Parts: sequence; C-alpha cells; structure tokens
Amino acid sequence: MGNTALFSELEKLLRMESRYCTEDGVLLKNAVVEAALSMQPDLIKCLLGHDGLRRNFFTDVEDVWVFDKVRFQKFVMNKRFLPDSYTSFKNEVGLINEEGDFVASSREVVLSWPFKDCVLEGGQTKDDAKREEVLWNEILAPDDIDRLTEPKVLTGFKRYDADGEHAVDRITMDDNLIIKGNNLLALHSLKAKYAGKVKLIYIDPPYNTGSDSFGYNDSFKHSTWLTFMNNRLEVARDMLMKDGGIFCVHCDDNEASPLKVLLDEIFGRGDFVATIVVRSSTPSGLKTTHKEKTIIKTKDYIHIYKRGEIRVCPQYIPKTEWNSHFSNYLDRKNLKVYSLVDILIREGILPIGSKLKDIRMGDPKFRSFYHRHKNDIFQTQPVMPEQHKRESLKVPGIVYRYGCEGDYNYAMNGRRFSFISESINILENGDEDFGLLLCDLWTDIDFQNTQNEGGVDFPAGKKPERLLLRLLKLFTKEQDLVMDFNLGSGTTAAVAHKMNRRYIGIEQMDYIQSLAVNRLKNVILGDASGISKIVGWQGGGSFVYCELAKANQNFADEVAAAETREQLADIWRRMQETGFLSWKVDVKTIGEHAAEFGGLALNDAKRFLVECLDKNLLYVPYSEMDDKEFAIAEEDKLLNRQFYAKQ
Repeated sequence: MGNTALFSELEKLLRMESRYCTEDGVLLKNAVVEAALSMQPDLIKCLLGHDGLRRNFFTDVEDVWVFDKVRFQKFVMNKRFLPDSYTSFKNEVGLINEEGDFVASSREVVLSWPFKDCVLEGGQTKDDAKREEVLWNEILAPDDIDRLTEPKVLTGFKRYDADGEHAVDRITMDDNLIIKGNNLLALHSLKAKYAGKVKLIYIDPPYNTGSDSFGYNDSFKHSTWLTFMNNRLEVARDMLMKDGGIFCVHCDDNEASPLKVLLDEIFGRGDFVATIVVRSSTPSGLKTTHKEKTIIKTKDYIHIYKRGEIRVCPQYIPKTEWNSHFSNYLDRKNLKVYSLVDILIREGILPIGSKLKDIRMGDPKFRSFYHRHKNDIFQTQPVMPEQHKRESLKVPGIVYRYGCEGDYNYAMNGRRFSFISESINILENGDEDFGLLLCDLWTDIDFQNTQNEGGVDFPAGKKPERLLLRLLKLFTKEQDLVMDFNLGSGTTAAVAHKMNRRYIGIEQMDYIQSLAVNRLKNVILGDASGISKIVGWQGGGSFVYCELAKANQNFADEVAAAETREQLADIWRRMQETGFLSWKVDVKTIGEHAAEFGGLALNDAKRFLVECLDKNLLYVPYSEMDDKEFAIAEEDKLLNRQFYAKQ
C-alpha cells in the first residue's frame, strides 16, 4: 500500500476516535503522536486491526507484533499528512530546516513544552483575547530556552507614596515591587536578585474552567494548563527561602488533584504541609438550578508546601457556642460543684429552661460574668490513663486535687478538668476571646461580599483580604517578603502592605493599572476596607511600579488585536523593518508567496506572523540593553544596572 493510500486509511481510522479530533472535525496530530509515544492501548489495538497499517508500523518478532513508534511518528508528522491551508503555506515558504524536514522532527531542536504558552497565553494582555486552546506553540532549540529565560530589562519606573507619583532613582531590597509583564519571564528576571529571599508565595492562578473573571485564557486543555503551571512552579520554588519558605496555591476541584501530584514532584511529598479546604460560596441562587443532577460545589483548596523547616504561628477563631465539655461551676472555697447553666439562670444571664447550647460567648452579660469567674469555670475531659488506677478520683460528686506542688490537676467523677481561662486566646482580630484552634477547614471567611474591598471591582476573581491575613499571620512576620505572581486585583499586595510585610506582585494583564495599582494607591491613602480595622491600618508606605521592556511582544500584541488583513500587512512590513525575526524565516520566499498568504484565514495569517517572530526577543534581554535598536532610556539603564548588580 502506497503512502497516499496509507494517509487516507490512517485518517479514516483516527476520525473514528473522538479524542484525536476537535468538535469541528479537525484531526489533532500532536494528540496522535503523544498517544503513540506513550503506547496507548486503544491506539495500538486500532492500528493492529488494520492489515496495511500493521504491516507498515509493526514488526513480527516470533509471533509478537512490535510497534515502531518512531516510524509512526515520522509518518504522522509528514507534511503531506493532513495538510491544511496554513501548514501547506508554511511548508511552501520554508519554515523547515535545511534538509526539508519539519523542525519538530529534527534532532537539533526539541519541542519546548515548557514554553509553548509563552506567545499568547503567557503574553496575553487583553480580556477579549481568550481562546479555547494555546494557538501558537513554539519549537525551540535547547540554547534558545536558556536565552528565553535570561533576565529582562525593566522600564517605566514609578514610585507611589502618599504624596503621589515620583521618579525612581534607586531600588532597594526594602522596596515593594509591582511588575507588569509575562510572569514566567519576570520570575526568571527576579531570580538573580531575590532567589532564596521570599518567605511566602501565594498565587490564585486561572482555574482552567473558562469562567474566571481574570482575563486569562483559563480554558486550557488539561495537559497544557499543567505545563503552564509547572514552568512557573519550578522557578517559584527557587525564590523561596531555603529554610522556612512557604508556597500556597489556590485552586478548585477542576485541577486540585493533578496539581497536588505536580507539587509533590516539584517540592517533594515530604514538604507537603496541608491542603486547606475553604468554603468559598453558599448553595443559593443559580447554583441550585441543577441540584437534582449534581452535588453543588461550595469549596476551594489551598495546597501548602514548605521549603526547609517552618514555624507556624497558631491562629484561633472565635467559638460560636459552648459544647458539652464546659459544664460546671466550682466554688473553690467550699469545693462544691454547681451546674453552670443553673448559675447563669440564677444570675439572669440565661432564661429559665435554657440548655448548655444556649450559652453565647458574645453576650455582654455572659462576658461580664466570665471576667468575674474565669478561674472558676472549667471544662472536663477523661483522666489520663495512669490516673484511672486511683479509684478515689472516681467517687461521685467529689472534687480532688492531684499532682506536684505548683502543677496541680483537678478531677471529679473520674474526669480531669481544667479552668476555662486556659481556653482564652488572642483571635486574628486582636480580641481576647474563647478561641478554637484554626486547622485545615475554613468555613468562616465571607467570599461573597468583597466588592468594596480596596475600592476596585473584580466580581469573580477577588479573594477576601481576611483570607490573606490568615495565611500571612500563620507563616510570616513583619518585614518578611511576600510574592504573588498572579496578582489580579492586588489582594495579596494590599494585605501585605497593611500588615507591614514587603511584597512583589506580577501581573501581565492591562488591568494592572485600574485594579492592583489603584488599589495600592488607596491603601497608601488609608483605605478603610477589608482588614484595615483589624490591623489598625491608617495609611502610609510606598511601592515601585515597573514593566518588562517589550520588544517583539509589541508586535505579538498588535497581531492579536488586528481585525483586518490591511492591519496585518502593515504589521508585517514593520516587522521586517524593525522587528527581530526567527532564524527559520525566509523573507524573500514569503514575499514570493504573498498571494497564498492572502488566502489564509485571518487567524491562520496571525498565527504565521507570530511564528515569524524571534520569541527570545519578546522582551528586551538585559544583556542586550545597550543595543540601539531597543531604544532603552539612559535613566532606565542606570536603574537596571543598579537592580541587577551583584551585591
């Protein structure tokens, strides 16, 4: 059977499997190749069942058919298999190597999955630029990967404080930083200065659901989303302090389990601290529409990992009611025991007929009673095993004191008890109250009423300031460095600022100015929302704003925004004049096929132009800062040299 017939037979066979084609019938070559390389049983069985395909891609070794996956990969990736207008045009104009093979098949290069998202999803800046999948993948040689992650030039420096906006003459480790740009490249740029210096990283990345109000494309295919996360998690780990660093990533059911596996691989299972379950919504409104068909989701997760040994500062939340352990009142002088409920009824604190569960800690009358008798009210629990041998402790109605001098315990009816004053703790709002130790289930934070926090609106993406307050209290102290590289509405930075922590925030979307920057300006001016009352925030402080200096990213942004072929033609002209094109591009040959280019669908034409860009120059490398082509201002050069100085 000739190749043409094989192409046809293989295409027909693959179209029978929905996993290998899109909803509109486009076959996915990469999905087929991945299935072959991982020896997916369904694909192998399918190929074995076709006589012609079996003879071409299997070898009979003593009645055992051995699959030649390398031969199969080359066959599928052949430019004559499933050629569309885009791939046909690309093959015509020479985006292949000197031998005429696809670059992806060459041994000199690798398909760089770690950076397949860097063109758009990693560089997207507009809310309306969302897509169903990463559209423009890249093939990079190994040394290109190193160049891609080199430190980048920072520009557009501004310092904000209570007196407004100022020029920046110096950046120190004490400065708070807000950076606009691709977070993967920004992290690699910061690594030179901040590796090993960050105490806590919290991120709230796109959930991969398609419904997040973050403008990111958060409907990545599953494997692409994990790749997107993996690249950032690996460099983020290096930013953490080697002894005591904490990493917190917020997610929901959609990716919580695979993300946990990925984090185990990057940090090590031994460095897992906890997964916090947070009640993030209530079962009401539209959520209940399909209650007969599903279990309504009301929770999120926060996976927490550590680097080195950590010390947690225990936090307490208020008890909302008594439980059966708090049951009696002790008259120490006469060693008589009374019912606590009866005492409260007698003193008019509770009405007649009340039960133990009716006691409310917030009742002013009860609190007054407590402060008068806090060393008389006690809670009981079973006597320690070694004490059970002392039968005298079990005599009904008698209170016994036992233990060493200065360290006595009390027991009654075979149960040990301690005074309730030992259950009083400082709560996260600073009050002294009956505290319940905070563990890994958080149901008391209001996610539904964050609209006014910080004076910025971000309906489905803003996290409550109390959530970050709690995390920062658990794991950090004043002046520790906190980072959030999916900054969004700026909650992490705002809370860190109010709590006197230093911070670094990274955000690539254009709304960084209207959300995070504006919010932090409000904080400096004394924003009274969120946790301000809890921490006594009155305003003050400053932060420095800057951006990764764009080079080819400017063209990528323009291409993404283009709506007509005339706009694309103008962009292509300027790309040739001032842009840095990929080494794969043959400008002359492209010009000779201008008519075919004009026949491409608009998205395919966009895709081709972005492929022509050198992705290592999306942003200006620090090593090439002095190149006149990039036109970096002298004052920016001075700040960059000072910022990247080894000191």
